[in-house]
Amino acid sequence: MSSSKQVIVIGAGIIGASTAWHLTKAGAQVTVISESGAGGVATPNSFAWINASWGNPETYFRLRIRAMAEWKRLANDLPGLPLAWCGGLCWDLPADKLEAYAAEHSSWGYGVERVGREEAARIEPNLAVLPDFALYVAQEGVAEPVATAKALLADAERRGARIATGTIDRLALVDGKVTGVAVSGDIIAADEVVIASGAGTPAIAATAGIRLPIETPPGLIVHSRPYKKLLNGLVMADRLHMRQTAEGRIIAGSDFSGGDPGEDPQATARELFEATKAMLRGSEGLELDFHTVGYRPTPVDGFPIVSRSEGVSGVYIAVTHSGITLAPAVGLFAAREILDGERDALLRPYALSRFAR
Repeated sequence: MSSSKQVIVIGAGIIGASTAWHLTKAGAQVTVISESGAGGVATPNSFAWINASWGNPETYFRLRIRAMAEWKRLANDLPGLPLAWCGGLCWDLPADKLEAYAAEHSSWGYGVERVGREEAARIEPNLAVLPDFALYVAQEGVAEPVATAKALLADAERRGARIATGTIDRLALVDGKVTGVAVSGDIIAADEVVIASGAGTPAIAATAGIRLPIETPPGLIVHSRPYKKLLNGLVMADRLHMRQTAEGRIIAGSDFSGGDPGEDPQATARELFEATKAMLRGSEGLELDFHTVGYRPTPVDGFPIVSRSEGVSGVYIAVTHSGITLAPAVGLFAAREILDGERDALLRPYALSRFAR
């Protein structure tokens, strides 16, 4: 890869951190700028599930399964990442839809195992409610989101990246080319700017006349105080998705991306937490610590935008709802495209230009 480019990465969440790390490792001169500091805004509110699951087309499945492999490569390159391949137990669809999903994904090579009540109890012995039929994928995992983003940024800084906190006023635009960013009134020049700031991406892109069709639905997740080990891995039950973090917190949502917070998020959080406790044996002393409402950066068709912008040069967009799963692949592929002009075939469906058709 070329090592001469000066690249600004806007955003310090998991996508920005991975992109900055891969660029720096490849020899680019990288400056990371974020208003919120390491960890970003959406990343701390993430359920952090690494998977190639659910009803996605095969093209998207292939990107996700590659990203799962890239997590293992990244863990080898950066030992100590808070990454666990804990497995995922799922029964949040009707049995016929679960079976159809299992058949499809098994044919694609995904390690889906069909389990009954006894096997589900072996996998998660503290579940108070057990399914008659569920699916289990041992290869699914989690990456503790903020700690992972901070580890990537710290290693990028060790390799020479500059990490800065500041307010992004606008992209600096000269004759149709982005030449840097205006930060708190000062211009910082760059050969290329990567916008990886999650829900804030559309507003920043708009300062250069780039329209991004992105929605930001809210999602509420509850977080318990640290507690004794109750869960071995991810549990996707009907209307309740939960896992236990490395520090012992049970985190849960009515969906892995968080549920509707409603008109009274505090009341919604209390109800969700009581449902979580009822789902777990030995949870009598489990206490709610706090809830979060995250705003998920979701392109309107549900799929990532990872590409340069047509019509405005010098800017690269990296925004996706599946940030935790896709982060190592997006970082690697974006770095290759920015520095060498090499676009990975797995990214071809996810250019911004698809919305102009």
